[in-house]
Amino acid sequence: MFYQLTSDGIKVFVRLSPKAKREGIEGLHTDPDGTERLKIAVAAPPVDGKANEALIKSLAKQLHIAKSAITLVSGATDRSKTLLITADCSALIKKLELLK
Repeated sequence: MFYQLTSDGIKVFVRLSPKAKREGIEGLHTDPDGTERLKIAVAAPPVDGKANEALIKSLAKQLHIAKSAITLVSGATDRSKTLLITADCSALIKKLELLK
C-alpha cells in the first residue's frame, strides 16, 4: 500500500518527479525494497523546496483538502517522500484509492 493509517492521520508514500513536462499523478511505483509509492510529477525544480511545495499543492488539489493538512515528514531532499495528512481518514482513503 502506498498509504498507512496512523494515530495522527494517514501517511502517504510518494515518489516525486521534479522538472516534469506534465504535472500530475502517474500511477504507482515500487521501490527495490518492495515499498509501494504514489508517483507524482511536478514542473517545479528541486531547488529551495520548490518541488516539495508544488507536491503538497498538487496533492491537496487532487484530494480537495487544505494544503495545511499535509506535512512533509521525511525525504525533503530525496525523491522518495513520506507525507502526513491530517483529515477525515475514511473519506481520505476513498479519495486516495481513486488516485492510483
